[in-house]
Amino acid sequence: MTETIAQAKPALSSVAKISILGATGSVGVNTLDVIQQHPTKFSVAALTTNTQIDLLYKQCLKFRPKLAVVVDEKLADDFIAKFDHDDFKPELLVGSHGLEVAASLSEVDFVMAAIVGAAGLPATLAAAQAGKRILLANKEALVMSGGLLMKVVRLNDSVLLPIDSEHNAVFQCLPKGDDKCEVEKIILTASGGPFLSRPLNEFENITPDEACAHPNWKMGKKISIDSATMMNTGLAVIEACKLFEINIEDVEVVIHPQSIVHSMVAYPDGSMLAHLAYPDMRVPIAHALAWPQRISSGVSTLDLTKIGALEFSKPDSNRFPCLQLAYNALEAAESATTVLNAANEIAVEAFLNNRIRFTDIPTVIDAALQQIEHEEANDLEVILTKDQQTRVFAKNFIDRSLLRH
Repeated sequence: MTETIAQAKPALSSVAKISILGATGSVGVNTLDVIQQHPTKFSVAALTTNTQIDLLYKQCLKFRPKLAVVVDEKLADDFIAKFDHDDFKPELLVGSHGLEVAASLSEVDFVMAAIVGAAGLPATLAAAQAGKRILLANKEALVMSGGLLMKVVRLNDSVLLPIDSEHNAVFQCLPKGDDKCEVEKIILTASGGPFLSRPLNEFENITPDEACAHPNWKMGKKISIDSATMMNTGLAVIEACKLFEINIEDVEVVIHPQSIVHSMVAYPDGSMLAHLAYPDMRVPIAHALAWPQRISSGVSTLDLTKIGALEFSKPDSNRFPCLQLAYNALEAAESATTVLNAANEIAVEAFLNNRIRFTDIPTVIDAALQQIEHEEANDLEVILTKDQQTRVFAKNFIDRSLLRH
């Protein structure tokens, strides 16, 4: 295993200014919750949303950012009109370019990259090019871009800290500073979602509402579906390989229904370090905001006597075919992971709209991986072109072969 993803820099002596990309999503809301607990340490410089302008308006009044970004241009006038009778009005940018501006403001120290899916990649790259400390909650950015994002981070002396609970847990368990001891393997845990014990012959009838009802975590719809299919874990495996620069054979996945152990790192002497916490995104958010120090997240310390037994098991490939598809993509040429992600986004959207069955999601992804030519993903243009090509293919495949009438 190579060096860890971030080298410690001196703690900021003044108030750290933060841009939150995807402020109205679950990670963005939790980030603001942690920030408001520490008003002398953090302030908000920019907030962004795609369509949730009502919530963004409330957030702006409370945190008073310099900049607000509404990606959906049709909603810009409605959003700015909300401030007509207020003594505060942020600068407003509209469209996806505004995300890149928010990510690279000169006064910003930290960027929370919490936009779900491929839409967050250009802004995350902009933050890296500007040398920001990036709190990466958007695993798709690494899944799509392969080594490109990591290269830009290194070239611009940026810092990348993982927010996904699994990767943040791994980061906390890895050797620190000048400690160069070898790592045997990384073990990522996955809850198994809401269908861990549901009979396989009932999977065709799973509804979007059922798939979104995660037993442990409160998440957005897309991530909840990914958890139910275990594509979220498949993406996590890819992200771990890119983030920590390790081989696929050095990453193991185990089912852990309680979501208390978030990941583990095994060492050659037989030792295994684990990160344990209640399933609450404020824990990794607070860790990344304060790193290399620690601050309160607002989450209680574990009471192990109340938790009781912790269970672990191997994932069933028949129950979770998306996990194997992620492994297949990682083993193929670099753009295969871009194809995997794009096809999954289209399939999940179609399922949420009741256009395909739950069991059709891996079918769409597999067809895309089989039919679309893979190549090296050397720059953003290649990545975005492959992403768009896959989306067109997946939509046509659904309309042609899977559409429910």
